[in-house]
This record gives sequence, structure tokens and C-alpha cells, in this order.
Amino acid sequence: MSQPARPDPRAPHTGTTICGPVPVPSGAAGPAQPAVGTLRRLASPVTWPRRPGHPVPGWTVVSAGLSPVLATGGWLIAGAVQPASYSPIGKTISVMAGHAGTDRWIMTGALFLVGLCQFVTAAGLAGIRVPARILLAVAGLSSIGIAVAPEPARGSTPQHLAWTALGAVAIAVWPALVARRAPPRPLILSRYGRAVVTGVFIALLGWLVVETQGGGDLGLAERLFLSIETCWPFVVAVVLRQTTG
Repeated sequence: MSQPARPDPRAPHTGTTICGPVPVPSGAAGPAQPAVGTLRRLASPVTWPRRPGHPVPGWTVVSAGLSPVLATGGWLIAGAVQPASYSPIGKTISVMAGHAGTDRWIMTGALFLVGLCQFVTAAGLAGIRVPARILLAVAGLSSIGIAVAPEPARGSTPQHLAWTALGAVAIAVWPALVARRAPPRPLILSRYGRAVVTGVFIALLGWLVVETQGGGDLGLAERLFLSIETCWPFVVAVVLRQTTG
């Protein structure tokens, strides 16, 4: 019986070795199968680390920050050009935007821009629930409505009063509806934080309503109410952007 020829050890080595298939016992997984499965899992998009996103884009933070700047800057600049008979403590900003105001375009333009900023902010706050975004848009619409329905030289109009009341209530109760869609939920957006902020805003609104009944600090109450409550969407936008970065 002939035996297979053995390689000559004196022959030069070419670096090529020809091997036959390695037998694998039946029922046992081949050595390449776990590696293939691992590669497939690593290549799957589900296992890739997702890049953290910002549900609040930068332009939303800018629009939210411009709203209190425009509101406060508007009544400060408009008040500076009013006659000496105008009292910022006792008279409202609606007087400066009304037909009896001096350079009424300053306050009218500020109210209009505040409304636009609130519209933009409501559109960009994707991290909060839809009812809160709708209510913020209603507040923006009310600010524009106040601008386009100015007070006459004496008294007021039903349209102006309706827009003013709607805007005041909307922005006062807005913090109660601001809740994140998903965790983490910072303290100011928790149930306790929202309750505290809403309570403060309702108290400011109550003071404003009391002053409308012949009070001597109506202008002061309205200015504080407007300046403080237009700041809150900016606080929410900044917090949401930081906690999701």
C-alpha cells in the first residue's frame, strides 16, 4: 500500500500552506458563527450610540428671551416720552399704546413683537406637552390683539378688554400645564415646581384685578405682571435645553 509523499525538508519554503477543511462535529456551532453574530449586532443601527439632541433649538431660546426684553423695554421707552401728567404707577401701558398716548407706535410695536416671539417660542418648545404650547400661542395672539385694538382717548372697548383678559389669564395659568414629555424632569417643571410658580402668577393676576377696581397702583401691578410672567417661557426654554444636552 503506497503512502502519501512527505515534503522534502530541504526544499525551499514558499510561504503557502494548503489546508483542507476542518471537520466540525455535528450539532456544534462553528467557530465563525459567534463572530458573525457579534459583527451583525455591532453593525445594527439600533446598537449605535445616539447623538443627544436638543428638543429646544437655539432660536427658541432667543425668541423666549426677547419677549420680556421687548415687553419691559417697551413700557420703559414709551413711558419716557409721555407727558408729565402720565403716571406709570397709576396708569396702564394700554394708555401709552392707545390713541391718547404720545408716540403710541413704541408700545404698540412692542406688544406686537412680544406676541410674535411667543408664537415662535410655542412652536419651538417641543419638549413640553401640546396644551402648554397652545396656551402660550393664545397669549401671543392676545398680545397682538391688544396692539391692533387700542384704547380710545377715553374709556376702553370690548375688544381691547377681551384681548387683555384672555392674555392675562393664559399667561398666568400657563406654568400649570408645562410638563416635560419624558424624563428627566427638573424641579421647576415638576408638579411641585409648577404649582408654586402658578400660585405666584395667580396672586399677581389677583392683585391686577383688584387694582382695576379703582386702585391707585394699577400701572405698577400691570408692569410687574407683564415683566415677570413673560420671563417664564425663557426660563423653561433654557432649563429644557440644558437638561437634554
